[in-house]
Amino acid sequence: MAAAGQNGWKAWAYPVSVDLLLVAAWRRLRSGGSKAAGWCWFLVALTTSLGANIATAGLLDLDAVPAWLRILVAGWPAVAFLGGTLLTHGSNDVPEPKAPPAEPPTAELETAPPSTTPVPPALVAHARKVADEHRARTGAPIDTPTLRARLGVPLPLAEAIAAQLT
Repeated sequence: MAAAGQNGWKAWAYPVSVDLLLVAAWRRLRSGGSKAAGWCWFLVALTTSLGANIATAGLLDLDAVPAWLRILVAGWPAVAFLGGTLLTHGSNDVPEPKAPPAEPPTAELETAPPSTTPVPPALVAHARKVADEHRARTGAPIDTPTLRARLGVPLPLAEAIAAQLT
């Protein structure tokens, strides 16, 4: 890239940006999301890489590089950054909102048997300390979702622990 007027860090910014754009495009293609942007940027980066390799293979007079090529080389890292950013932070990565689960009939809740999840005594003792600390800090008893979050346990286990705390 020195022939195109680039030296120092600018000379390696071109090949690194081409390679990183190829990686970002390939990752988008493999992600299972929208593939149109991935293919577009992959082909842009591949064409750019091939063009640079052909230009430096002796087909171009490197002592008299055209001004338009110097402009392309100078602007390429910004284009590659734009493409990589669009591929990495594309709007297709936003998950679709999920519908809330349907509420079970109340009759089933009343007839459901109590949880039979076995709870180790040491976990109950630790949960009791967490519940006491919560009551001291807030003045209210700890609820099951908060207990679950504080202990990092699945919901059935949190329900079984909460039943033993009362």
